[in-house]
Amino acid sequence: MQASDLTIWTIILVLGVGTYLIRWSFLGALGNRELPGWVLRMLRYTPVAVLPALVAPLVLWPEATGGAPDPARLAAAAATVAVGVLTRNVMLAILAGATTLFGLLYLLG
Repeated sequence: MQASDLTIWTIILVLGVGTYLIRWSFLGALGNRELPGWVLRMLRYTPVAVLPALVAPLVLWPEATGGAPDPARLAAAAATVAVGVLTRNVMLAILAGATTLFGLLYLLG
């Protein structure tokens, strides 16, 4: 299906305005107000919920393997979680996962 230039630019502008309004709703409308304690407690868990949601598909259904899980990515995810839980250090966890992934990809070919 071919779309005209006007249609494409209209979609781009509408999506741009929409994402701006979503961000403004938190920063502009609520930026100067004190949020209730329960909201602040819930917001602390946002990164903990978002990061696994971004990473899980890359581990379980990697495009590099045609969507099939492979031992290198599963082991790297396990190493990352283990080091993160044991040390509580994000950088060490990332380093452990990256080292495991690249090491196993090299060894397994």
